[in-house]
Formats: sequence, C-alpha cells, structure tokens
Amino acid sequence: MGDPVVWWDLGAQDAERSVSFFEDVFDWKPEYDEDTGFYRVRLEEQELSKGGIFALRKAKLPFVTLYVLVDDIDEKSRLVEEHGGSVEAPFRLASGSRICLFNEPSGVTFAMIQPKMDE
Repeated sequence: MGDPVVWWDLGAQDAERSVSFFEDVFDWKPEYDEDTGFYRVRLEEQELSKGGIFALRKAKLPFVTLYVLVDDIDEKSRLVEEHGGSVEAPFRLASGSRICLFNEPSGVTFAMIQPKMDE
C-alpha cells in the first residue's frame, strides 16, 4: 500500500459560510481553533476524516488540498521533481511536523506531511 492521504484543507472565500454549508448539508461539526485560525473537522475514523476550513489570505481562488502522509519529506520532494513535478520548500509547523506543497506534472497542487520525529 502506498502513502495515504490523511488530511484536507478547504481554502474558502468565506470560511463561516462554508462551515455552515457543511454543518447543514452533511451534519459536520467543525470547531474553531484559535491557534491556527482554522475550523477543524473531525469525522468518524475513516480515510480523509480530518480536515480544516479557513478563510483565504494570499490565494485568490478557493481550493482544496489533499495531504499525503510520508516518512521522509525530503526524499519524496526529490522524487516529485525527478518525476516532473515541482515542490515548495518543506517547512516545520509549531507541532514539529513538516509540510510542503507540490504540483504534479499537470500543475494540480497537493501537499505532503511528515509527522514530528521523536528526538
């Protein structure tokens, strides 16, 4: 089995409106996280059960990003470029995990996340 998709983000023009939509249509219960500025979505434990909804800052258009869980983000970044994609430099989150955005060869944006490594 390959590296799983473990998170998603919805960058919305109006995060509150999007949250209300998913509450009303799918009975999701997003909770606002003051630290990140995201509404965190936690569904039943299943694939793609965790995600976040937030208001756009720099992006001009709304988007959805899928996060692929990897063991070695630097090695995967090298492979993305080797196979025709492009990668933004990985960076560390406050949690200690590392993430980066990447584009597959046709230009669609995805992300990778490497969990915090135990010291």
